[in-house]
This record gives sequence, structure tokens and C-alpha cells, in this order.
Amino acid sequence: MLTAAIQSASTRSAKGQGARTVPAMRTGALASSIEMMGAPMPFARNVEIYGENEPADYLYKVISGTVRTYKVLNDGRRQIGSFYLPGDIFGLEAGDEHAYSAEAITEAKVLVIKRSAVVGLAARDNNVARQLWSLTASELHRVQEHILLLIKTAQERVAGFLLEMAARAPSGNEIDLPMSRQDIADYLGLTIETVSRTFTQLENAATISVPTSRRIVLRNRAALNRLNA
Repeated sequence: MLTAAIQSASTRSAKGQGARTVPAMRTGALASSIEMMGAPMPFARNVEIYGENEPADYLYKVISGTVRTYKVLNDGRRQIGSFYLPGDIFGLEAGDEHAYSAEAITEAKVLVIKRSAVVGLAARDNNVARQLWSLTASELHRVQEHILLLIKTAQERVAGFLLEMAARAPSGNEIDLPMSRQDIADYLGLTIETVSRTFTQLENAATISVPTSRRIVLRNRAALNRLNA
């Protein structure tokens, strides 16, 4: 059903844009091309965007909201691979199938574009090809950093997560987290109790303050950086 909805939305988007598709190709900007050729689709909270092992026929760009990728392990535990914020592109795979599932954490709007269209554009436009390669390399680097994060102590993992979120959504020292404590735990490979206890420890040490469960204020970035070193 989702594939049919995407195809229908893509057709409507193409009809509505008309000649605007050509200038997007001329710019050679990958993100701009997705914006011009992609079809916007809304997803409700916790609704799946694509499933693990499904054909990787589309690329996606977050317009609003937040998306998580995850897989369910053999013992039933969930491992979150990444969080995607507005402006992030996701769904790029090395093979023909998705290695993870993706779903909206909050209500989200996502641009959807055929993978073959992007690949075809990259074959004609060296700038798009370079950007596609850069995006692939960035995703590989992110996966490597995440693997390294998972071998650290609980405080080091939480500190690294907070610094990552602060860097990706810069708004001074205040971070509004769209994800739950359980999401954070499943991303860091910890229990929700350990995550909550670690937040309390960092707050008691005056490293952070926690005005609400979703808002974190970084009070001592130097201490966080030392933990994340």
C-alpha cells in the first residue's frame, strides 16, 4: 500500500512541478534535486516508512518531524541505528534491500524520490555523483562512530549522544529531544533505567540540567567533551 501511495504522490508532484524538474537537474545539487523531484508524504507518529529487507527503491528526506531506523534482534530487543532530523536524507543502502526498518518518531513529513531517478541523475551530473558519494561516506562514518560509542561506559555514551544532538540541531546549549528515553536507550545499547540514572548523575555533577524529560541544557560542555574523548 505504501508503494502505491508513493507512486501516486510522485505522479501528483510531477504534474504540479512541470518544468521545475529541469532546473533542479541543472543545479547538480542532490538535496535540491530531491526537493524538486520528490513527493512529500505525511507519516503519523510510530508509523512505518519502510521495513527491514524490503526493496530499497526510494530515498527519503525529512522535511519535518523525526525518523528512527531500527532492527529487532533475535532476542526481541530493539537496536536503533540512527535518528534523522529535518534536512537529513536517509534510506541510502549499499544493496538492493533495506538493512533497517524506518518509522516516524513524531508526526513527520518526508520527501520520497525514486532511487533510480537519483542514480540516473548522478550518471549525468558529476556534481550529484560527488554529493551522493559524500552522503554514502558520511553514513559509513556515522555507523563507525555509533559502533565505537557502543563500547564506551554509560556516561560516555550519554555524553556522546548529547553532543551529537547539540551539533545536529544547534540552538545554543538547549536541546529539545524529540525521542523518548526508551529510544535513547535502544540507540545507546543501554536499559532505560541506566539512561535515566546517567542523566541524574550528570545533572548532580552540574554537567547538564533537565528542566523537562525532553529538554536538556548543557551546562558544562568541556566535561561532556572529556567524557566523550
